[in-house]
Amino acid sequence: MSHAPQIRIPATYMRGGTSKGVFFNLADLPESVQVSGATRDALLLRIIGSPDPYGKQTDGMGGATSSTSKTVLLSKSTQLEHDVDYLFGQVSIDKAFVDWSGNCGNLTAAVGSFAISNGLVDASLIPDNGLATVRIWQANIQKTIIAHVPMTNGEVQETGEFELDGVTFPAAEVKIEFMEPTDSDGVIFPTGNLTDDLEVPGVGTLKTTMINAGIPTIFLNAKDISYKGTELQEAINNHDKALAMFETIRAYGAMRMGLIENIEEAANRQHTPKVAFVGKSEGYIASSGKQINAADIDLNVRALSMGKLHHAMMGTAAVAIGTAAAIPGTLVNLAAGGGKRDAVTFGHPSGTLRVGAEAAQNGGQWTASKVIMSRSARIIMEGWVRVPGDAF
Repeated sequence: MSHAPQIRIPATYMRGGTSKGVFFNLADLPESVQVSGATRDALLLRIIGSPDPYGKQTDGMGGATSSTSKTVLLSKSTQLEHDVDYLFGQVSIDKAFVDWSGNCGNLTAAVGSFAISNGLVDASLIPDNGLATVRIWQANIQKTIIAHVPMTNGEVQETGEFELDGVTFPAAEVKIEFMEPTDSDGVIFPTGNLTDDLEVPGVGTLKTTMINAGIPTIFLNAKDISYKGTELQEAINNHDKALAMFETIRAYGAMRMGLIENIEEAANRQHTPKVAFVGKSEGYIASSGKQINAADIDLNVRALSMGKLHHAMMGTAAVAIGTAAAIPGTLVNLAAGGGKRDAVTFGHPSGTLRVGAEAAQNGGQWTASKVIMSRSARIIMEGWVRVPGDAF
């Protein structure tokens, strides 16, 4: 029996924020994969090593966590006043499924660097030294993101002294601006309310803030589900009952937000919405052993991604946190002490993160013009990824 040999595809393995993923220039992919569809999904699944019933992604580039089972496709932008189009695919670990429903805020930090290094940004717009402004069109959510990428002697600067909790080593700071981070029709609160009572069978009626900024997110009060908001991964991820509860909340929240039409659809929409729970500022020991003091944070937030408590914080969820914190009356804002805020520092399992937001009320409706945060990024490996030729 003959078998198709492996083919090789130019690829770059990058860290962006607290995530890692395989980055591709769309033009380097096989022609049949340059368009969306089942063929593209099959290729990316095989490259990452999914579906894997062992949950390890040993035979692929994935790292068997939601933070490391990611792919990015980049191309010269088709949009006016933008440099690069950015398409993100969250690859399921145990299912043959690639979720294209949302953005990855962490990997956004690496998009500008990749685009510059791969000639996707006009050379005339890139300074030899200083900050290069890369205008990104986020194709999943149809939004503009601006990355400020440090340059030294004509090359992207990746090394530096900027420290990001959840990332072991310091690197160069990349400032990211998420412009008008709400959904396409500008509605921040899909139910029209700052808070809602969400009925969840088997769990109860929970006070929630359901927001669509950065990524659709359902916020809960930690105390309402018997948590404090200071938990680390093992307090939740080792408990099947807790994970099942959060997934049930996520499914019924998705229904209430209008993201799905029936509960069964939630299983095939793993990336969105996110579920997060908030608590007052309280000290704890982060996963790194670092002491987080209550006086240094405004509140604590814990969030789940792809069915597990995240080891730090998803970048898109941080956008939701910053936006909600800036709007008086949301659960996030109340946990932070209430009142109008233009920035908030929150605790997460790996440490802390500061995020700023500009929100205003016009005609009774809240709008957000911008959310700002700092991340870092670097190339880990570049060359070719190999995949069996009959895998797609």
